[in-house]
Amino acid sequence: MNYWLFKSEPDTFSVDDLARARRSTSPWDGVRNYQARNMMRDQMTVGDLGFFYHSSCDVPAIAGIVRIVRAGYPERAALDPKSRYFDAASDPAKPRWYCVDVCLERKIEPPITLETLRKHAHGALAEMVLLRRGNRLSVTPVTADEWRFILSLA
Repeated sequence: MNYWLFKSEPDTFSVDDLARARRSTSPWDGVRNYQARNMMRDQMTVGDLGFFYHSSCDVPAIAGIVRIVRAGYPERAALDPKSRYFDAASDPAKPRWYCVDVCLERKIEPPITLETLRKHAHGALAEMVLLRRGNRLSVTPVTADEWRFILSLA
């Protein structure tokens, strides 16, 4: 079992949007970073769990838990000229962008704020990728110890 953190701006796609999706399931698409793409394509497996993190908002926070229900596959939105994630350089024969499907396991109420996570940045979460200066990745790994500790905060 692997653990992940998925960042999304809530005005683009929120945990509530995922809850309203059919079967509370949606592709995690639109990722345009090769390192994050590689993790989705090569490392994420069905059954892995992730935190749904609201970023670039008034109160950044972990707002839910998701389960990967479909492992990495070529992202169709990159090939669709009507999609906001269209990439004219994408080639169906050699896919550039990948996504996974996630299903909402549960919302976290109240959300676990970035401020709360930072209080533990010199302890249990000292190595957490999310808390590293300059980290901008929309998908990051979470260790099993970090996962358990963060759940204890909920």
